[in-house]
Amino acid sequence: MDFLNIYAILVAAVSALVVGFIWYNPKVFGNAWMQAAGLTEDQLKGGNMAKIFGLALLFAFLLASALPAIVVHQMGALSLTGGDSSKALQSYSDFMTDYGNNFRTFKHGVLHGVIAGIFIALPILGTNALFERKSAKYIFINAGYWIVTLGIMGGIICAWK
Repeated sequence: MDFLNIYAILVAAVSALVVGFIWYNPKVFGNAWMQAAGLTEDQLKGGNMAKIFGLALLFAFLLASALPAIVVHQMGALSLTGGDSSKALQSYSDFMTDYGNNFRTFKHGVLHGVIAGIFIALPILGTNALFERKSAKYIFINAGYWIVTLGIMGGIICAWK
């Protein structure tokens, strides 16, 4: 069973940009984020958007590539084989027959994605923001984006078999 579904990873990576377009829209959190970040619309327009979105997509792809280990429980069983299920004992095949699709739902992936957002993304972003002297509003807008995004990404990756 292959847990690294390239199509799921690609769709999950693109979903990060889609959520970002919505989350950072001026009608949602965009204006509050610009104010908390100390940025103006003119400053934002001055960037190389192809480079920014291209790198954002690459980073989202890297993140989506790591998520199966967090949101798909069966990855733990696969890791016990050294990553090569063809060389595993019969007990691995028996386990996968019995439990190979357990907890492989969008809802379960969202749960683990949100947990990753709270316990991984929030502390990283929060620590950086504290040293950058950014406000709690800035931390919660950015961490909120990643919590929602990781939830959606996790749901896509977990459910897509």
